Amino acid sequence: MKIGIVGGTGGMGEGFALRWCVNHQIVIGSRDKNKASEVANNYTKIAQEFYKDKKIGGDGEAGNISGDNNFDLVKDLDILILSIPYESINDTCSKLSKDTSDSCIVVSPIVPMKWTEKGFRYIPFEEGKKTAAELVADNFKSRSRIVSAFHTISEVKLKKLELTLDADTYICGDDTSVVEKIKGLASEIPGLRPIYLGELSMTYQAEVLTPMLLNGAKKNKLKNPGLKLVV
Repeated sequence: MKIGIVGGTGGMGEGFALRWCVNHQIVIGSRDKNKASEVANNYTKIAQEFYKDKKIGGDGEAGNISGDNNFDLVKDLDILILSIPYESINDTCSKLSKDTSDSCIVVSPIVPMKWTEKGFRYIPFEEGKKTAAELVADNFKSRSRIVSAFHTISEVKLKKLELTLDADTYICGDDTSVVEKIKGLASEIPGLRPIYLGELSMTYQAEVLTPMLLNGAKKNKLKNPGLKLVV
């Protein structure tokens, strides 16, 4: 599949690109195309070095990563990952939606939160605003192609290819066939288990876990924690 990551030069973008470039064509985005291309070249070198002695299937090569402007990369994508701030959703997505194909799956790992002296707060609960995924859905033609996922993954661990995550990611979406594709993508990351929570309207349950996780980590001096359901 062809996967585009808007804001892909950041930490989460790096982790996703390095993890998925074995099986997929990755395009990372930035406001500056030259910066995106330079960073993509760096990611490619890291991936090729890490995977060179490993049996990875396909043509035996990793590092199919390129860079482009955030708004030019959306053409012909199968999956679009939005690694952008909550405050930028309407402006960015209204522009992206013009050239995004109707078949493209749009994934929101965005968490609307802010830091206060008492800790991280979840903006929709505090200020009565929409969840990130609902705002994203408002800007695209088909709500059924929007999926909420990847909120509670440790960015540090995601970038370290030698690490197995041993964590869950909580997913919401209205179309179960679309959700299954993202569950499959999540499962390609070693140790990451996808857990379906329900329709997109349930996304607050996934998004609010991030400020909870960060507050717990900060107050209890936990380094790069994740979340996992156990039975």
